[in-house]
Amino acid sequence: MRNLRTALLTVMATGLAVTALAQVPAAAASAAAPAQPKFLSASQLPASHTPWTAGPIRKGVPAEGSVCTTGIAPAAGSRHRDFRTELDTNARQTITVAPTTAKAKALAAELRGALETCLDRLKEQDPGLEGEAFYQGRINVEEGAHVYSIDTSYPEVGSTDIGLYSVGRDGRTVTVVEWGQMGELDGAPLEGFKKTTRTAVAKLH
Repeated sequence: MRNLRTALLTVMATGLAVTALAQVPAAAASAAAPAQPKFLSASQLPASHTPWTAGPIRKGVPAEGSVCTTGIAPAAGSRHRDFRTELDTNARQTITVAPTTAKAKALAAELRGALETCLDRLKEQDPGLEGEAFYQGRINVEEGAHVYSIDTSYPEVGSTDIGLYSVGRDGRTVTVVEWGQMGELDGAPLEGFKKTTRTAVAKLH
């Protein structure tokens, strides 16, 4: 009996050792996996007359919308989230993790260029469109963020729309924040949007 009991204890000890060794690589792999960049929450968007509702975080780039920047950010490494209110105000955040910091820097520059030329491109596509576009300044957060506004109108039908956009970067992670509603720049929450942009970049990592 003593020999049998000794043998059983030896088997149990060996089994525990094997289990412990098997768990080490899994724990190490988990610790090595980088944390995903964090998205804005509904409460971090500019103040609105009705509450914001946040949609799910989706993989890839948006299938539609994002008129100024469509086709620039790659689907691989990108995720996005849509927001809306009950008064036809909408917003979107897209986050892209580039393979290297250099590629993230180039992507941010390309996105900024697309926003700077967006209104001219829209006018070329639709000669009846009028509008104004402004660079609203740089925000000192991480590697920096840049804010733009694009005010468009169709005089024939009397409709006006205002869009606020920003591009920010933290290391090899780039984020684009978009906000839009009917109306003009005077009624847009520009300072609130700048605060949202600062938060968006600061909480990426």
